[in-house]
Amino acid sequence: MRYLLKRLVTTVLVLGGVSILTFSMTALTPGDPAVAALVEQTGHQPSEETVVAFREQHGLNEPFPVRYADWAIDTLGGDLGQSYSSEQTVASMIGQRLPNTVELAAASMVIAIAIAVPAGVASAVNPGGRVDYAAQFGALVGVSMPNFWLGYLLIIVAALWLDLFPVAGSGGLDHLVLPAVTLGSGMSAVIARLVRTTMLDVLDAPYIRTARSKGLRERIVVYKHALRNALVPVVTIAGLQLSYVLNGAVVVEAVFQRPGLGTLLVDAIFARDYPVIQGVTLLVGVIFVLTNLAVDLTYRYLDPRIDRRGEPA
Repeated sequence: MRYLLKRLVTTVLVLGGVSILTFSMTALTPGDPAVAALVEQTGHQPSEETVVAFREQHGLNEPFPVRYADWAIDTLGGDLGQSYSSEQTVASMIGQRLPNTVELAAASMVIAIAIAVPAGVASAVNPGGRVDYAAQFGALVGVSMPNFWLGYLLIIVAALWLDLFPVAGSGGLDHLVLPAVTLGSGMSAVIARLVRTTMLDVLDAPYIRTARSKGLRERIVVYKHALRNALVPVVTIAGLQLSYVLNGAVVVEAVFQRPGLGTLLVDAIFARDYPVIQGVTLLVGVIFVLTNLAVDLTYRYLDPRIDRRGEPA
């Protein structure tokens, strides 16, 4: 319980730092945000009266500490502000796009784990064999290949040539396959290489040799005894890969024109819509921090040897 409380306090402090950085990135951007936003909206230089009215409407005349305090208080109450370029609230805009990004992230993680764990285990069980070389080559290609290049390649082959999936947009599962494969391929390569490395270490452990000497089937030794211990660092990496998913979603959603947080953030950046940029960035930061907390707690559950200080007992 003490470890949990300590991690919760640390998480709260980190979230406070994330909120400060999120607000500062846009509030301290060079230039007048009112002029920049109005130029993006209207396409021409605004008049002085329009700029003054805009600044007054959005509270941009207040000092930085006051603006941050007001924004932080409103954010804690669930109010992320209103978009500069539309009449919608930031919370409603995020709420409309978030399900598509969550769907893409979940599907890509499932694909990555479904490919990585069997490939890593097969590679470790047959070191130096054809399966091992094939898995390592595939992992190398997956790590080296940029998301946008793979996305366009899949569009050309699977959507245009073979006409198997839609080119862009969102909807049913057929719209999800290509973006999820694009985003999950890079993660699967990283996780597969880690599974192979950890499995090789575990399979050489004394308790594995003892299990084999007792006559247990190799499948039971590998999947029941070795794999669980090998998955401890894999869980950590899989959790940290969430940042890769969220960052990659910006590119993948743009390639496949899929409405989500990625395209919302890109559109807001081009429109200088600072409240939307702050809201999306803060949400991504909160998700990343909370995921790290969940990974830490899961790590301790999978490996009871980790004591309350988070160190090996």
